[in-house]
Amino acid sequence: MRKFVWIQLILGLLTAAVLGQALSPEEIAGKVANLLSRMTLTEKIGQMNQYSNKWDMTGPKPEDDAKAYRYNDIKNGNVGSMLNVVGAAATRAAQQLAVDSSRLHIPLIFGIDVIHGYKTSFPVPLAMAATWNPELVEKAAAVAAGEAAAAGIHWTFAPMADISPDARWGRIMEGAGEDPYLASQMVAAQVRGYQGNDLSSENTIAACAKHYAAYGAARAGRDYNSVELSLYSIYNIYLPPFKAAVDAGAVTFMNAFNTLNGIPATGNRFLVKDVLKGKWGFEGFVVSDWSSIAELINHGVAANLKQAAEIAATGMTDMDMESFAYRRHLENLVQEGKVDEALIDESVGRILTIKYQLGLFDDPYKYCSEEREKTQLLTDENRAISRKIAAESMVLLKNSDNLLPLSKDIKSVAVVGPLSNDKDSPLGNWRCQAGADNAVSLLEGIQAIVSPETRINFVKGLDIDNNNVRSFDGKIDVKSVIKAARRSEVIIAAVGETAMMSGEARSRMDVGLPGRQLELLQELNRLGKPMVVVLFGGRPLTIPWLAENVPAILMSWEAGSESGNAIADILFGDVVPSGKLPVTFPYHVGQEPLVYNELNTGRPQLNDQQGFVSKYIDGPKEPLYPFGYGLSYTDFEYENLRLNRPVIRIGEPLRVGVTLKNTGKYSAREVVQLYIRDLVASIARPVKELKAFEKVELKAGESRDVTFILDNKVFGFYNDNYEFIVEPGEFEIMVGGNSVDVMKITCKIVE
Repeated sequence: MRKFVWIQLILGLLTAAVLGQALSPEEIAGKVANLLSRMTLTEKIGQMNQYSNKWDMTGPKPEDDAKAYRYNDIKNGNVGSMLNVVGAAATRAAQQLAVDSSRLHIPLIFGIDVIHGYKTSFPVPLAMAATWNPELVEKAAAVAAGEAAAAGIHWTFAPMADISPDARWGRIMEGAGEDPYLASQMVAAQVRGYQGNDLSSENTIAACAKHYAAYGAARAGRDYNSVELSLYSIYNIYLPPFKAAVDAGAVTFMNAFNTLNGIPATGNRFLVKDVLKGKWGFEGFVVSDWSSIAELINHGVAANLKQAAEIAATGMTDMDMESFAYRRHLENLVQEGKVDEALIDESVGRILTIKYQLGLFDDPYKYCSEEREKTQLLTDENRAISRKIAAESMVLLKNSDNLLPLSKDIKSVAVVGPLSNDKDSPLGNWRCQAGADNAVSLLEGIQAIVSPETRINFVKGLDIDNNNVRSFDGKIDVKSVIKAARRSEVIIAAVGETAMMSGEARSRMDVGLPGRQLELLQELNRLGKPMVVVLFGGRPLTIPWLAENVPAILMSWEAGSESGNAIADILFGDVVPSGKLPVTFPYHVGQEPLVYNELNTGRPQLNDQQGFVSKYIDGPKEPLYPFGYGLSYTDFEYENLRLNRPVIRIGEPLRVGVTLKNTGKYSAREVVQLYIRDLVASIARPVKELKAFEKVELKAGESRDVTFILDNKVFGFYNDNYEFIVEPGEFEIMVGGNSVDVMKITCKIVE
């Protein structure tokens, strides 16, 4: 690599990716080049080093040796970024240490995991995907960015773009589910929300697409585990959401923890050099995940930290998060000729460019306003947005005999279950700075919405243990629960997972109801009373008994600060449910990983009487609830599915129309979903693939024509050479309210 190759990189980067900052691309490129020319190799490598906060930034200089080491590195300009420095005062103190003390006065970037809100908590990302409303998701990210920026933060480690086909994987809650198209829409919306139109604005922060790549396909659903995938799956399923992040302008990426086909994602030249920075032309910088460079030793591809640093640096990972690998070994590797200094210049140029785009060189303290922090966090306006998104994320799974919505004038209601008055679990995992026990509980939401004359009979009945999901030792207060239920017209039971049962390092072998919650519901069911189950969780749960025996089930997920109010809005009819599942709900955990867009087998099961076909002998192969599923308080009718023409040539668009009618009594919204199937191709193709959707609002009795214009790329796929191809042939077009209940029509593509 030629010396100063980074100059050409930066000029290209800035032309394409500049986000409206005051300085022109050419001006920033010139400033970066000038600054690099004055930096020593040690100072350059310092910019590639990220530390986590380990002490009170506003307090005295730390005395502990390990902390003092970090403190002195910041002071000497040997740190480019810090994470987990929280609050305007703390970020100002850390920034002042870096800017005032270092030779070149280069500011720090402060990052933190703003996953679904900063102080105001929104639904977990999987739940937000259930809105099928990218505009709302973008708004949530914008609110989160504004709050984080007001507290001194420049950078979030979000969105998570991982496809998650396995409900056992704990981090499924952090992404948009199993489908590459839906996930791509949600990822792009979050990038737009975090970064806005101007990265230098005091209300925007830099996004970071993670975990690159294929982390969600971990074997057995066990976090950090290895991944084995075909190139076809990598290109067509797991990479599209990351490409969507690049196209939306994401300025940073994060490596994944896993190996991919034996090669760790951190330092993976195929992923980072060939695809991300090569084919896609990504021009931001790549940060490792926490100590993932050091973990190359555990993976067995590096003998020591020095070799790990070499692999990561030559694999084009630009910043080391908490491994100390670059800080301790990269300078020696350059001097030994094992790492080209031009590669260092390229990485540092990318990092400095983002700092200029953020406006940190103009004013290192622009995000450190304690006045803004006091007035812009957890505002009434932000809570109102959280409540709206929470209600729209909830999925009505069952509603026999139209039990819901309930009347606000109901005379009595039993509110029971271990999560009925829980103010913490609705905040979910990765809650950033949302205070513990700071959500509106279901009980509080119900108390606020029903008539003052309504008698609420509240009994928790059972505790579940965060730390022992398999524990069956807890006692059920059967007597009190039955007494409360008998005194009530309707039972509302809040069950599911607590917040700490899903998330990083929280994979589960059994994704049923933890503890003795099912026993509690079975006791209540014996009374024959109408019962509504409100299901909390950050993943799909196996609930076949509930599906068969309980009249009404609402998947409320972990819905954030306004959870209880949003649930009450749904239960009592202020909001008509419109959420749709972004993941398949399995009948049994043994079906996992389970997705709707599977490949057909040579022996598909066509009916229950067949013998030697792909099936289970002890249960159904079909899911309990399919991808895209969700009920409403009204009914929708689909009719007149049509094409503008039955035959198109490669390169021509196709217009698909359908008539949607609201045949019920409520004004409501329906997610119209369009799927395709390539019937005969050079590579086996999925039985169906989501390619478009639109959320349509209709008044009772209203009809509307919904039109999709499909460009030719909808019908193509990537082959093993990462070539995008569209083949002639016959295609099924399917439209409906979920991935199973669809109308079909065929079209033909010719050359």
